[in-house]
Amino acid sequence: MSVPDRILRVDLSAGRVRSERVPAAWRERYVGGKGLGARYLYETDPGVDPEAPANRLAFLVGPLTSHLPGEPRYAAVTKSPLTGAFLDSYGGGSFASRLAGSLGDHLGVVIEGAAAEPVALSIGGGEATIEPAGDIEGLDAAETDAAFPDAAVACIGPAGEAGVRYATIASDGGDHHAGRGGAGAVMGSKRLKAVVARDPPPETPPALRDLRDRDAERFADSDAGRWLAAGDTLETVSFADETGVLPTRGWQARRFEGADGLGVERASERAAGRERPDEAVPGGFRIPAGDGERSGADGGSDPAETVPRGGTPIALGSGLGIDDFDAAAALGGVCDRLGVDVISAGNAVAWAVRASDAGLIDAADHGVEGDLAFGDEAAARALIEEIASRGTPLGDALADGVEAAAERFGGADLVPTVKGMELASYDPRGAATMALAFATSDRGGCHRRARPVETEAVADPGWSPAERAATVADEQDRRAALWCLVADDFLADAFGPEVAAEWFAALGDERDPEDLRLLGERVWTLARLFNLREGFTRDDDALPEALTRDTEGGPGRERDGDSDTERDGLDPEAFERLLDRYYAYRDWDREGRPTARLLDRLGLADLPDAATPVGSAERVPDPDGDR
Repeated sequence: MSVPDRILRVDLSAGRVRSERVPAAWRERYVGGKGLGARYLYETDPGVDPEAPANRLAFLVGPLTSHLPGEPRYAAVTKSPLTGAFLDSYGGGSFASRLAGSLGDHLGVVIEGAAAEPVALSIGGGEATIEPAGDIEGLDAAETDAAFPDAAVACIGPAGEAGVRYATIASDGGDHHAGRGGAGAVMGSKRLKAVVARDPPPETPPALRDLRDRDAERFADSDAGRWLAAGDTLETVSFADETGVLPTRGWQARRFEGADGLGVERASERAAGRERPDEAVPGGFRIPAGDGERSGADGGSDPAETVPRGGTPIALGSGLGIDDFDAAAALGGVCDRLGVDVISAGNAVAWAVRASDAGLIDAADHGVEGDLAFGDEAAARALIEEIASRGTPLGDALADGVEAAAERFGGADLVPTVKGMELASYDPRGAATMALAFATSDRGGCHRRARPVETEAVADPGWSPAERAATVADEQDRRAALWCLVADDFLADAFGPEVAAEWFAALGDERDPEDLRLLGERVWTLARLFNLREGFTRDDDALPEALTRDTEGGPGRERDGDSDTERDGLDPEAFERLLDRYYAYRDWDREGRPTARLLDRLGLADLPDAATPVGSAERVPDPDGDR
């Protein structure tokens, strides 16, 4: 089996596609996926408008995509229209594996320019063609997918066409999404309605099948594997509620009295079936759509089933004060078909309710019918549809994100954001190290870069500040390395550098485990350099003001409703000291700039251009000890 070593370059403005070899040094240093995408994105001009033709959007796989245990995924890499920062977003399902099969000896496709009319990019046999797509303009994700019955499709829905800054790229009819950060809006700005993978997944060679069988068993026996097998990511709801980190009613509380109606037990009761296409890939719960009303705008019928994951019942359930699983799942179906990120959409609705309660907005003045209130699924559905179409003044404002709406109306302390991205899944006031993970995430308020909450909230490990910083940085690096392979990040505990080196060796690509150990740190540093060049500073690695506020009931609230009066808002000064330790551990200076010494160690010394700030040769010593 040969290792893919080429890339397809697409210029939609010129209507041109060409194949070129990826520089050998880039393949060696960045592998594929996140790393290679970051390197191609760094070639754009500093300050490029995310929705301008000059911005790049890459669909990338890794050399092991479709062969590794876990769910196959692809990476969408671009500059985010929501944050203005580096963005890598991941989608799973059949599109990822069929994209790998359709690319041939290519690791992906890098797209720039913008078409004059809607187009689709058709990929097969290692080639790509640009095809007219005016006949599918305006269709939702499920309808667009159905237009290509013999292929796998990644597409945008109405939200992407409308330029909603957290529009998704949907695949498998909306079952899967490259969700966070607005890659779908970049597709919309390029008039690119769909990317179509025509070929079947690549066949796994015998040497890789043996490794897959071995490591699938190892994955299944890991904590993550057992957790996923038990309840997919829906277990997150009960975990977050029991440990006091469940965002509730717009981040006003950390436990939800209706959590039992949103978790895995309720999903099991409602499940129409549970797909297990591969024992190494726990199948999602499939839930009947419920009321038969269409998720989109033209009055058709809902798909027969939706597939909610943990983010849906949190962002659209507890986050909105909705305690009915079917209602949360139905709202998720609305988002899935319209192509809008469930986490940002839920936070946008929550902000609107809180802003209305605070007298900052009057929904009626902004074209919204009825009252906005927590627990009202119909009002939430209507507002999400208005956001996706930019159909009312309030929907239009919220389509640019919570931070943009707060800048316009006030209420910046209502719903937390980092770098313009709304936080997800866990309230750090119940696990303070998670605040550092959110604040230092390269793409904004993302819970997938590091999840120290899963240890801190349960075990109370008693980490020192230096240990907290190291825990976050090391997990960020491990996941960044996996995303260069475009591997399922749940593999993190079962797929370390030594195991990855075995897989590369089976491909005939000998890799030093130590270099693979450095891969994640190298790519995380590259993304940091990109963000620094785009104007981000230490001030953007900030503790959101909303998290300095106390929650309802405080930290000790019991399930029976008793509460104490102890404060649980996070301390900004303590956070700044923790951020100092994180920077020192990473070998960055006090302003969060990687030092010249670090760049030299990672083989990046020749990378920064004149617009990229770099730290001095020596970092600031960590007061708690050296790395």
